[in-house]
Amino acid sequence: MSIKNFKALTIKDSFMFFAVMSDPNQCRKLLEMVLEMEILEVAVSGEHTLAYHPDYRGVRLDVLAKEKETLRRFNVEMQAQQKAGLERRSRYYHSQMDMDVLLSGESYETLPDTYVIFVCDFDPFGKKKYRYRFEMTCEETEDKLKDGTYTIFLSTKGENREEVSEELVRFLEYVGDPGSGACSGDTFVSSLESQIAAIKKDREWSGKYMLLEIMMAEERKAGMQEGREVGLQEGREAGLQEGREAGRLYQLVEMCCRKLARGQSTEMIADALEADVDEIRRIVQAAGCYAPNYDAEKICEELLEMQQKSET
Repeated sequence: MSIKNFKALTIKDSFMFFAVMSDPNQCRKLLEMVLEMEILEVAVSGEHTLAYHPDYRGVRLDVLAKEKETLRRFNVEMQAQQKAGLERRSRYYHSQMDMDVLLSGESYETLPDTYVIFVCDFDPFGKKKYRYRFEMTCEETEDKLKDGTYTIFLSTKGENREEVSEELVRFLEYVGDPGSGACSGDTFVSSLESQIAAIKKDREWSGKYMLLEIMMAEERKAGMQEGREVGLQEGREAGLQEGREAGRLYQLVEMCCRKLARGQSTEMIADALEADVDEIRRIVQAAGCYAPNYDAEKICEELLEMQQKSET
């Protein structure tokens, strides 16, 4: 997530979307518009998402909401740039919401319906739709599984106005080009613009954004320092550049090992770490020989030897 001036943020910036949707009324309106169903009063939880997650190399700014009467749960996230593994990220979010319920003592039978919604400033499937809705369906009979999980991808690049509400189209056009003013006459869009203006004047939100910037800057600095120290130690004979690369690789291998121990897939790890999926796949293959007690140092050495052999 790149940091820019707080006053320059728009609805398509993850932090501003998070701030706006932290308002229960705005969140409820968006959910009703997207899902085309009545949503009762919702409680929005954002404190645990507005925090640095080392495993993600960044800050997760997804909005979590729970309907107070039915206990249906919703996870909404802005996606300004297309990244690999978005579909599998949705599975991860569904599982997180389920685990939160189960850890509170509920049984499988009482798991609430969960909805994961991505607001994308791109077309995730290339079919020129404003909305893509998914739920589990039997291939042979086309019967729905009714497991209570629903995943929705919204796209600002849709062209099928006749298939969705005009209100949803105007919202997505606003997300796609917030500064155009073309949708300012829309009631919901106008309320979003008013709230964004208020947020930009709010010292508490500007303070949170500043804290976010500090956390990310410190993490980048710490990562660079750690990579430099490990790099110098491991690569003194091969040269400073090779040493830094070795330090970076060791750090990446160490994080991969932690995630492998938790049973995460190659795609999930690559997405969480925002790393190249081919590089993660090579690490996972090398780590397979050391499961379940992964030795990051030995795995790193093996990968470096393989790299040296390929270069000779």
